[in-house]
Amino acid sequence: MSGPRVVELGRGRELIDLDFRDTEGLVASYLLPQEDGWTLIETGPSTCREPLLRGLARAGVAPEEVRRVFVTHIHLDHSGGMGAVVDALPRATFYAHELGVPHLVDPTRLIASARRAWGSAADPLWGTIVPVPAPRLVALRGGEAFPLKDGELRVLPTPGHARHHLAFFDSGLRGLFSGDGAGVRLEGSPHLRPAVPPPDLDLDDLFRSLDAMRRTEPKLLLFSHFGPSPDGASDLVRYRTVVEQWRDVALAAARERADPGYVTERLRAFDAGSSALAPASGRESLVSGYELAAQGFLRYFETHGLLEPGRG
Repeated sequence: MSGPRVVELGRGRELIDLDFRDTEGLVASYLLPQEDGWTLIETGPSTCREPLLRGLARAGVAPEEVRRVFVTHIHLDHSGGMGAVVDALPRATFYAHELGVPHLVDPTRLIASARRAWGSAADPLWGTIVPVPAPRLVALRGGEAFPLKDGELRVLPTPGHARHHLAFFDSGLRGLFSGDGAGVRLEGSPHLRPAVPPPDLDLDDLFRSLDAMRRTEPKLLLFSHFGPSPDGASDLVRYRTVVEQWRDVALAAARERADPGYVTERLRAFDAGSSALAPASGRESLVSGYELAAQGFLRYFETHGLLEPGRG
């Protein structure tokens, strides 16, 4: 088996395609060199454990050379595989937002949430969610920095998509690893898909986080879904506009009928109509579906008093 695709990004940095759902170009992990080994950003879900380990081998990195593992947030497509790779990466320390650490140590609520959202598809999608041993985990708040070869990795608190969301800025590459904080932009496509799921979407926080990411003045925006965009700074500006447009469509629909299916179809129709020059790919819905966006907006509208009580 040749292993998953590994892409050189410059300055020794590399992308590993995790072949999520047996599909290229959906979920990325990133390898960054440090003086005494390697830093990894994003593990992907447990179902991507073997592609991740094969990707490390293909990149010429032995498991014991991985010294630090960061996740942008604890949604399962980004960190669900953390516990599954702990034993395979024996010298690594694992890092996540302080609000997410308890749920990585005891993933009971993560598992229950996944099964509520995905039903019978949860286990095939995400695999077995293994607890991370507490001694292997370090909590982050944002503001920390870690040395890399030719630079450092700076941690930015970027709530909005989720309260436990972080972004990472690589000063050597001048690349910003945005997780889901700047949405989904699949490889080779200029189309930006909002990543606005429940349960704790907060649009005010999301917009403030976009401003914080812009202040790093990135040359590259490195999406977890998927890969590098050389238009990173402009993507951050454009993403705010796209989210605002989706918000307005969803709110108008919800005030007519606060039904997830109805809001979903209105978002789908809007995206199809607004994407004529940059058509959406069906593959985007494999990582960020209209249904989750509708549910995220509806919860946000309800918790922020934007819908009349009892409307449905």
